Amino acid sequence: MTGNLKYIVTLLLTIQFLKGTYGQAVAGAAPAIMGKLSSGVLNEVSGIAVSGSYKNIFYVHNDSGDSNRFFAINIHGQLISTYSFAGNTNSFNSVKDCEDIAIGPGPLKGRSYIYLADIGDNGAVRLSVRVYRFREPATLNEKRYTITGESLELLYPDGPRDAETIMIDPLEKMLYVVSKREDSVGIYRCSLNFRNGEKVILQKSGKLYLPGSGPKKWIVSGDISPDGSWIILKTVQDVYGWKRDGNEPIFKTFQRSPKRQTAFVSHGQEEAITFSPDRKGYYVAAEGTGSKIYYYRLEQ
Repeated sequence: MTGNLKYIVTLLLTIQFLKGTYGQAVAGAAPAIMGKLSSGVLNEVSGIAVSGSYKNIFYVHNDSGDSNRFFAINIHGQLISTYSFAGNTNSFNSVKDCEDIAIGPGPLKGRSYIYLADIGDNGAVRLSVRVYRFREPATLNEKRYTITGESLELLYPDGPRDAETIMIDPLEKMLYVVSKREDSVGIYRCSLNFRNGEKVILQKSGKLYLPGSGPKKWIVSGDISPDGSWIILKTVQDVYGWKRDGNEPIFKTFQRSPKRQTAFVSHGQEEAITFSPDRKGYYVAAEGTGSKIYYYRLEQ
């Protein structure tokens, strides 16, 4: 092999290695670090969702204690935009405990919507919880915006529950909530076809048992892939994936044994997870300013 040919082969192998390590982590391998939450306002990120309209853009929000707002960041964790909204009392400080955010379809065909879930309830005392829906913004820049959305009031059929997971199913056109703390958590759902300000009683569609005991198995986030073919749930300690069988309801998918994502290693209080647009991997972020955004290849 000539010197020039050796150089070309070595260069190609190096590029392929870097692509696997930093661009698209290999399934089962260590995660790729995409960036970190660099802005001081992103101090308690509890939910993350990949934009359905913009490449390499996420929507995130803070945990309880923040006002009615969420943020757009780029894949490196840099703040792009801040979106404020009026809550159910027309106040900008009316949310109680936002715990998750998701992307999915909505009223207008072909448009992408943001769903922000004010569903946290540590003491299981809230008589109802709320989900806000916003059409994805037409533009992105570094300015602050006031955004108008819709709200949906949710009641559990079996009494108040603490939950930190909302998922939007693009195939069923359903909103899913998974409770957090029970040994076998509840699976709840309702239609995405709701009117602004409507109050609905969630339909309980089964239970889900995951291995482990105590707080380590509490479910803190989840997502459905953009094509609807995979579901992931994150507990305090682990990440689990389920492959959907055709267009079956998600609650039936949960009846099968999941694929534990063996590569996942906790890097702090990580309560935010979302699929990549191509469904080949998922992103995880933790609370705290400066926390890193990790990308893992989905183990199927």
